[in-house]
Amino acid sequence: MERPQKNFKLVTEKRARVILPNIFTLVGVCIGLSSIKFAFDEKFEVAIIAIIAAAIIDGLDGRIARLLKGTSKVGKELDSLTDVISFGVAPAFIMYFWSLNALGRVGWLICLAYVVCVALRLARFNVNSEAEPSWRDNFFEGMPSPAGGVLVLTPLVYSLSEFKFLEIDYNLIVPSFFIIISILLISKVPTYSFKKIVVPRRLTIFLLLAVILYFGVLLIYTFNAIVISSLIYMLMIPFSYFHFNKLNKNSQKLSSSVDDDEDIL
Repeated sequence: MERPQKNFKLVTEKRARVILPNIFTLVGVCIGLSSIKFAFDEKFEVAIIAIIAAAIIDGLDGRIARLLKGTSKVGKELDSLTDVISFGVAPAFIMYFWSLNALGRVGWLICLAYVVCVALRLARFNVNSEAEPSWRDNFFEGMPSPAGGVLVLTPLVYSLSEFKFLEIDYNLIVPSFFIIISILLISKVPTYSFKKIVVPRRLTIFLLLAVILYFGVLLIYTFNAIVISSLIYMLMIPFSYFHFNKLNKNSQKLSSSVDDDEDIL
């Protein structure tokens, strides 16, 4: 009697769910590393676009993993290592080749300090992500590394944009940006995470339209759109700080009232 033949599968369905997000992550690190090569060849426009592409991929891989139920500890650690390269090492090299090398050893020291701050920020994020879910998940503790990686490029992006309403001393602005963003990365200033935004069903179509329009503007007016987006994000940091403190006070009042009720009982 012949035994029924089993279908040979190179990768099981469960493994496929885990591998797919990791492939996205690895593509992102390749793009981030390629941006260094573009900057070395003085193709700064392409280097910036590569960092933006890496940031978009970084925002998608985690969501794809959660959607496919393919999250894993390896993927989590791989994502952090990728962020160090794509939003720490790569932007530092780009700005060093463009401007910071004029400062000599000081410029290189600033790059080193920035990359170290990115690594510390990601290490803290990995530790804090083990905490139980709460309203605090709507906020990051400090500036996220993808945002920092894009923001340190803002002076370079501004020089390539059509905005020329301000005369900028890049020898002063570039180091200042690096120092400020490095401090924000390792600080405990709360910033919006945009991970748990709940959109009513009736507004979904308008959200999709807005996203499509934004990417259309990003494709047509790339550097102008990046400058405006960076300014909007920086202006949102104070709002996120006050919003977090307001929610924190309300949470403390609620917990204290619950404790009082328990004491009465």
